[in-house]
Amino acid sequence: MSHNRATLVEGKAKPRGAFPHIKRAGDFLFVSGTSSRRPDNSFEGVEVDEMGTTRLDIRAQTRAVIENIRDILASEGASLTDVVEISSYLVDMNDFGGYNAVYAEFFDETGPTRTTVAVHQLPHPHLRIEIKAIAYSPREENA
Repeated sequence: MSHNRATLVEGKAKPRGAFPHIKRAGDFLFVSGTSSRRPDNSFEGVEVDEMGTTRLDIRAQTRAVIENIRDILASEGASLTDVVEISSYLVDMNDFGGYNAVYAEFFDETGPTRTTVAVHQLPHPHLRIEIKAIAYSPREENA
């Protein structure tokens, strides 16, 4: 049996390319860059009023991204407590405060290492944040 497998997680938004939501390599789990996109291709943290004015909420998007990562990890029997490294991509560093506040609801100084960088853009204009994660979750051995 291979200790290396890639998985598309049912009930999550289909990746916008040829890659899995999560890849297991031995005892490590690699979660692909994850956004606030819902399975119906709408986005959490996006409101458009009747005049077409768009409001993008970094707090709601950050929460949805971390919850999506949590759900993806659960597909492999892991949780956010197993995450050892986070890489976050923000379109605008002016969103750092809101992102950081929501991040602290899930992780503290004993949690994963983290890198946060600003990027020019993400795959959809409504996206303000994308996060990828690495978790350590030893496989259950068959007795």
